[in-house]
Amino acid sequence: MSRQGNKPINLPKDVEVTVNKDNEVVVKGPKGSISQLLSDGISINTEEGKLTVQKDEKILSNGAVHGLMRALIANMVEGVSKGYSKQLQLIGTGYRAQAQGNKLDVKVGYSHPTIFDVPEGLQVAVDKKGIVTISGVDKQKVGQFAAEVRACRPPEPYKGKGIRYVDEYVRKKAGKAAKAK
Repeated sequence: MSRQGNKPINLPKDVEVTVNKDNEVVVKGPKGSISQLLSDGISINTEEGKLTVQKDEKILSNGAVHGLMRALIANMVEGVSKGYSKQLQLIGTGYRAQAQGNKLDVKVGYSHPTIFDVPEGLQVAVDKKGIVTISGVDKQKVGQFAAEVRACRPPEPYKGKGIRYVDEYVRKKAGKAAKAK
């Protein structure tokens, strides 16, 4: 039994949810639209501004997929109404980033260029303080692209240099102790 799957999803007034005949959920809102295939045995009911995800007991014996589908649809509803964003901070001497169209050029101490292709549906902005803001309607795409950018130079534990999330704490280690003569 999935407790998460039984919770209703509140629909904002400007969000529209439809299910196609090929069992695909399409969520449209002011920020855009997202689609997701439903698993077998999952159905959706919409009434009075609330959306409920129900499972067919004959097909689904466990509730894991039920809870997963409910969480994915809730993320889609929030994405098209509010949107998602992740902020990365570049810490280090000479570390900088530049957004050029659908490319993100990150200079973090490598001799070769580090250029990322921004996935479709995402927006990247860089401010003067070296903070890269990745935003979009799909939570998975935003998080995955932010993780890929961070992985090119993760923060190191001795000086704290590297790319980190704005709210991330990096615990610093003590360096080598000098030997007294």
